[in-house]
Amino acid sequence: MEGKALKQFRRKRGFERASSLVASRVRAAGETRGFAVSRLLTHWDDIVGADLSGMARPIEVTYGKSLGATLTLLVKGAEAPMVEMQKESIRERVNACYGYSAINRIRLTQTAPRGFAEPQAAFEPKARHDISPADWQKAAQTVEIVGDTSLRSALERLGANVLSQSKQK
Repeated sequence: MEGKALKQFRRKRGFERASSLVASRVRAAGETRGFAVSRLLTHWDDIVGADLSGMARPIEVTYGKSLGATLTLLVKGAEAPMVEMQKESIRERVNACYGYSAINRIRLTQTAPRGFAEPQAAFEPKARHDISPADWQKAAQTVEIVGDTSLRSALERLGANVLSQSKQK
């Protein structure tokens, strides 16, 4: 009897959409940031349009003491004035997604294109300096006992660079 019940369970379940498998986790993650309707996050570009979805993205919904909530949008600093002028349109579209007037206010948070992290330092190699023939010869004599030719040439370059830099200091 147990085998028959197991077969019925498998047959009853069948295939499921991938979105239904993660829906509860997406909802739980969204609710921690105040998003009662996860569709606002998952369909943001459909709700506000392709032009605005590239400029702003929702990061939080906060519920205050007054009626309605505040939607916080993350915007690049240079695009903030354009988004500011379209806040009322965004609010209407978001409330249409909710089905009622849930969002009362929209707040913009500006950031750099790469976010708040420190910018990466650009790697610029130091200007190459000339190595004297005497330094090359001294480095070559020092590493002549090394049998491997590729290792010997690498050590020779390293030794010549070290010798020439120590003279510069």
